[in-house]
Amino acid sequence: MKVVEVLHMNGGNGDVSYANNSLVQRKVILMTKPITEEAISDLYCSLLPETLCIADLGCSSGANTFLVVSELVKVVEKERKKHKLQSPEFYFRFNDLPGNDFNVIFQSLGEFEQDLRNQTGEELGPCFFSGVPGSFYTRLFPSKSLHFVHSSYSLMWLSQVPDLIEKNKGNIYMSSTSPSSVIKAYYKQYGKDFTNFLKYRSEELMKGGKMVLTFLGRENEDPSSKECCYIWELLSMALNELVVKGLIEEEKLDAFNIPQYTPSPAEVKYIVEKENSFTINRLEATRIHWNASNDHINGGYNVSRCMRAVAEPLLVSQFGPKLMDLVFQKYEEIVSYCMANEKPEFINVTVSLTKKK
Repeated sequence: MKVVEVLHMNGGNGDVSYANNSLVQRKVILMTKPITEEAISDLYCSLLPETLCIADLGCSSGANTFLVVSELVKVVEKERKKHKLQSPEFYFRFNDLPGNDFNVIFQSLGEFEQDLRNQTGEELGPCFFSGVPGSFYTRLFPSKSLHFVHSSYSLMWLSQVPDLIEKNKGNIYMSSTSPSSVIKAYYKQYGKDFTNFLKYRSEELMKGGKMVLTFLGRENEDPSSKECCYIWELLSMALNELVVKGLIEEEKLDAFNIPQYTPSPAEVKYIVEKENSFTINRLEATRIHWNASNDHINGGYNVSRCMRAVAEPLLVSQFGPKLMDLVFQKYEEIVSYCMANEKPEFINVTVSLTKKK
């Protein structure tokens, strides 16, 4: 499985699209808003640029993409009015892998920009938008061309499935039953990927440029702990049920692993300091319930839809499209039972960084 070719959220605006099933991601953007606002405010006040170039990495599609843009613009507009300056020109670069539904973004741009001007006033400077398909584990932008980089719920995805020397039998991700070599392989891939990410962004950001990165993580130092692996463990249970029924080949399941790593704050700090291009301004962990909706009766359904919007393209690449309805029906049942007895939460790790040189 080539991750760059198959990893993307479900496109469009349908029932199982990411655009209609990304409430958790939206709430996390709002939860981490104070950190993002502080960073963009500090950046603007220290540089007072006439042109502000901002990249959103792993932008996906739908309302969350524009939520990030509007929040950043509002902060800059507030600060420039304090300094009695003209509004800068804004240049937003939306990045995601080539399979992302960029059309949903571009089709909504006109309406979004008009809404933004209605909120901020007609003095708002010109806004330019472009899509940049490609992996953020490679170079994406010209040297020293960016002021600010934002990424939310994207950096936990790895550039590839780790090279495993042992089978991760019966699992699709790290778990308490995974061989130690599997855990080590996941951490090794994460270390390599995050180091590359920092290196390339340090080349693209100008001196004093900033980044705010939020990803699924964990507080526990055990990478196979329940707080970060449970959501995938339940999906693994659903797939294993279909193996027992003879609908999925056991070999196919054993050969499938999710290309994701959810780091602890300590792991993030270690790699940032080792790579040495950035200063850490803030590093925090927050929590959000799996079911971000106010609809508590259909919690299992909501979580299942959210995970389907994220994971379905990966599953289809391995198992084909025919079984997806059944897989997520089973998954909904398992998640509903779990949530009736527990209050499972996602852990979010947010880091605010400034480029050193």
